[in-house]
This record gives sequence, structure tokens and C-alpha cells, in this order.
Amino acid sequence: MKKRIAVTGLGVLSPIGSGQEQFWKALVSGEVGTSEIKSFNTSLFNVNSGGEITDVDPASFVQKLNPEMLGRTSQLAVAASTMAWSDAGLPPNIYPKHRIGVCMGSSLGNSSILENVHDMQMCGENNVPSDYILNSFLSTVANSVSIELGLEGPSLTISTACTSGNNAISLGMNLIQEGEIDAVVVGGADGISRFCYTVFHRLGAMAQELCQPFTKDRNGMIVSEGAASLVLEDMEKAKQRGATIYAELAGYGLSSDAYHLTAPHPEGMGAALAMERAIEDANVDKKDVSYISAHGTGTKANDTSESLAIYSVFGEQTDSIPVSSIKSMLGHAMGASSSIEAVACVLAIYHSVVPPTMNVTELDPKCVKNVVPNRAIHQPVDVAISNAFAFGGNISTIVLKGVTR
Repeated sequence: MKKRIAVTGLGVLSPIGSGQEQFWKALVSGEVGTSEIKSFNTSLFNVNSGGEITDVDPASFVQKLNPEMLGRTSQLAVAASTMAWSDAGLPPNIYPKHRIGVCMGSSLGNSSILENVHDMQMCGENNVPSDYILNSFLSTVANSVSIELGLEGPSLTISTACTSGNNAISLGMNLIQEGEIDAVVVGGADGISRFCYTVFHRLGAMAQELCQPFTKDRNGMIVSEGAASLVLEDMEKAKQRGATIYAELAGYGLSSDAYHLTAPHPEGMGAALAMERAIEDANVDKKDVSYISAHGTGTKANDTSESLAIYSVFGEQTDSIPVSSIKSMLGHAMGASSSIEAVACVLAIYHSVVPPTMNVTELDPKCVKNVVPNRAIHQPVDVAISNAFAFGGNISTIVLKGVTR
């Protein structure tokens, strides 16, 4: 029997609010957090909308390292993980430090450091601290969390584009089940980036103002930033210490489209395979799935292929399962997106509420029909699956389910 995995702590920073209470309140209320970008000059682009975190300064959570030497992504990872760690309420010394790990996902890491160094050198400043440049490495995202929380177990940064968060969560689950560790901080973070903004603008994938997943007139995604962390523990040990258990991480499934560098398989082959594998790994019945958190970027290709995959997996049952994309409110936070969506699924289970898809007008007949439009639904969520798709054909699905309280 595999060890069951409990989710005992949550932390999140997002364009609609930071801290799980504010985030959840805004999510259920359908607040849209995307607006004109303030972090950098967008005058070179014909799009200027994005999602930025404005309600908290992530650098304020950094105590053991010099926050000025960290990139924004590492700051966000530390902030979300500190929130989750505090929320989990782990008593001192309940687990040896070397038995607690960190797995963080990030698509671009601290690319803001390289952008800043470029700007400094263009202005004639060549005396850039070496520590600052070294912190641009992807590995520093997880390492910064380990140092801040004093955790001595495995410290791993996963970079698989927009599936990074889900894959970090899945890896953390494996480490506990294999007996390597007793608990782990998992999640994802990506700070707003000019480079990322430029890439999606060049691809013609960005919406002018609003992200409208699954609608007939959708015209693209919106680049944003964010971070989310979850504390995972062995279920039995979490129960023994009297932890608040928000949900159970029941399983995951991975696949690859092996189709195109940036485009999804038009029939959603990889997405369907990942969902099938996740459901099998979680040992749940398809008829018990009560919510699908879609990748739902708002691009023509993604929403259509994801819809075909969902219909392929669930058949006639599909139209009875509520589906939503919270990217309609937050934008797309790259490697952090699936970890934020994981937190949303956990809270949907815990509070018995299905978050809405905002900005819905007329649904695309080629897409899923049971999109939760513009208003949250209050109903039990027993089993939730959360999809994440990425460039290169990376596909990752996780399954979360409720526990008896």
C-alpha cells in the first residue's frame, strides 16, 4: 500500500490577492487581477496587460538571505513557502530537518536578475556583485526556500515550463512515498519577466485585455506572475500530530505530446493520457470526479485540444463535471500556475465551492460545455483533477480529494 499524502499547509501570492484567505475570497468573488503592466515599459508592444502582485512585497519574507541579492522568483518562492510552513504549524523537531525536503517548480527562474544586469551594463555599471549573478541559476529557487526555513532534506528545482509546479508537487509526493522524507514543501514560482512577455508577444498568443478561456471570441492568454506552496506530509503522521488536513494528494499522471515545440496535439492525446494515468494512480472512479481545474489558457489551440482530451477521458459524463480556468482572473503565471491552481483545488475541496471562469460570453461549441461561468458554485467537491500543459509537449495532471474531518 502506498503512503497517503496529506496537504497540511498552504501559501499563495497572486495578482488577485496574497495569503490563502485573501486569495480564496477574491477567487470565489470572481475578481480579475490583470491590468496594465507597471513593472517595465511595454511601449514596444501592442499589448500592455499582465498580472502583477501588488498587495505584498515578497522581499519582506526573506530574513536569512540578503533579499537584494535574490531575484523576484526566489523572493516569491520564499514568501509562499513561509506562508505554507506557518500555516502547517509543524511543531519544532517533530521531524528531523534532514527528513524535510523542498521541491519548487519554475519555468524561467530568476530571469529578472539577468534583465537587471543587462540594464546596469547598458548604463555603464560593470561592478555587478557576483552573488547577484549566481542567484540567477534555477537551483536557487528551491535552495532559497531551504535556507530560509532551515530544511536539510532534498532541495530540488523542477523546470518543465508551465507544468513545473505540478511536477514539483508530484516529485514531493514520490519522496514521501518512497520513505526518503517525512514532509516536503512543494510548489512553484515565477516573477514577471520582460523576456517571457516578449516571447508570448512574438508568438501572437497574448490577449489585448482579458483572458476568456473556452469562449468563442477568446483571443489569447495574459502573462502574469505568482507563487504557491503546499506542505505535504505522510497522512498517518499528520493525523497523529493533529494537523489540519485540507485535502489528500491522491495521485498524478505524466505524459508528452511529442508533437510540437509550442503547439498542443490537436486531439489532446497527451492530455488524455496524463488524466487517465492520474486517475489510475489515485485509484479513484471517474464518476467520482467532481471538478476539473483546466489548464485553460484562453488560446484557440489549447482550449480546444484540452476539451477534446476531457471528452475522450470522461465521455458522456463530461457535461456533468464542472470545469473552470482561474487563469481568466490571474493570467498565466508560467511555472507557478499549476501550483496556484493546486491550492485553488485544495480550497475548493475544503470549502465545497467551485471557482468560476470569468469573462465568459458565448462558449465555443468546440469546447467543454459545463464551464462554470462568471460565478462560483457552492457544492461539494470530493475529487478534483488539475491539468497543466507546457511547451515541448510536457503534460502533468494531479488528483486531489477530500478527507473526513
